[in-house]
Amino acid sequence: MPDRQTATSPAHLMSLFSERAAAGDTDGLTALYEPEAVFEPQLGTVLRGTDQIRPALAELAATTPKIDYVGEPDVVVVQDVAIVANTWSMTATLPDGTVHREGGLSADVLRRQPNGSWLILIDQPRGATLPG
Repeated sequence: MPDRQTATSPAHLMSLFSERAAAGDTDGLTALYEPEAVFEPQLGTVLRGTDQIRPALAELAATTPKIDYVGEPDVVVVQDVAIVANTWSMTATLPDGTVHREGGLSADVLRRQPNGSWLILIDQPRGATLPG
């Protein structure tokens, strides 16, 4: 895997996620998660560990989505753990050519790594769903 920029803050991690998704970079997206992370891409679907998370990220990356965040993320940090809430919208082109739009309010838990970078521990992009 090539050297990749690491997230220097929780807000920076959100920016890297958006950039890597738009670039269709599955490896780069997966690198933003802790090995034992949990991802709930759809309510009720819980993926555990990067081996399970990677295919969902590949599906997302294949649509090269444009993810926009509304304002700055709401971040609360306690020692090496952060909760991040983001209001987001996404526009993606599905394999059949259909344009898909959705948005929501995410609730993500990040953890600072020993090298000072941040990784996703819990990814819940649909903490609340906003009308699309």
